[in-house]
Amino acid sequence: MNSGPALHILTRKDLHDLELAPQEAITMVEDGYLAFAAGRSQNPAKLMVPMPDPARDSVAYSMLGYDGSLEQAAFKTSYRQGSTTAEKYYTTITLYDDTTGAPFALLDCHRVGATRTPASTALLARTCARPGARSVLMVGTGAQGIRTLPYLLTALPGLERLRLFGTHPDGIRDSIAALTDQFPDREVELVDDVEAAAAESDIVVAASGRAAHPKIRLGWLPPGGLLISVASKGVQEGTLAQADYTVATSAAQVEVTGRRMAGTDGVFRIDAELPDILAGRVPGRRTAEDRVFAFSSGMIITDIPVAHALATRAIAAGRGREVTLWS
Repeated sequence: MNSGPALHILTRKDLHDLELAPQEAITMVEDGYLAFAAGRSQNPAKLMVPMPDPARDSVAYSMLGYDGSLEQAAFKTSYRQGSTTAEKYYTTITLYDDTTGAPFALLDCHRVGATRTPASTALLARTCARPGARSVLMVGTGAQGIRTLPYLLTALPGLERLRLFGTHPDGIRDSIAALTDQFPDREVELVDDVEAAAAESDIVVAASGRAAHPKIRLGWLPPGGLLISVASKGVQEGTLAQADYTVATSAAQVEVTGRRMAGTDGVFRIDAELPDILAGRVPGRRTAEDRVFAFSSGMIITDIPVAHALATRAIAAGRGREVTLWS
């Protein structure tokens, strides 16, 4: 009797101490974007369903995609209740091998997102920051942000001044530790005035949730500044309309997850998408004086290579368990 294909199930604990080097992760994510730009991958816009009871502050997301380089199809799901803590945030990704037609792995997606998000941020900074950028302000110390500073330094080794704003002691500690682990000779300044720090920063990364600071305005940045929003609640509404040049990882997904970034006319003006910038089709900015706004929304084509790498390493280490779900 055929018991059916086995699915490897990997928990957060199975993955928690697996780490990709920043350059390795950045290269994986860049290759994912380039395969998409070449038409070898598919990434439909994500689905979002707000739950009907506003008191619960709940939302569900789903993404489906295909990575043509790895020949893996994937489904990603996310459910979150409340946005002041990650305690009730649950996200998974399931990978299917299109060469064999069999499922490969189902895993917690927390570590995946915490890896591909700073990699995307680093690619946006590398391609959209003004030439000679020397300073960065990181706002937010949650899972999406704690690896950002070492990833930025990997992509832009010329950065000299690194500053951080956070409100959670554990997140601040983990962000500093992530930097020290990769760049033991570098230090980060902790700031408490986001507006003043932004005014002295070539790059500002906003990855805060329901922010404990005034919402960041693009006009706070100096001429030539780059503001990267990681689907952040901490950025002023209408920022797309205020920018000299606008970039998105995916224009279609801005209209799903970044509605409040549109101008008062409701128009989503996107000048360039990151996959096309990486492919050399469009520039990351027009002039050195442009204030650029980049909206980073997760794309499953960047989740797949990271998830596949983590799952492969976990399985090779004997972690997780196999379930014959379709027996």
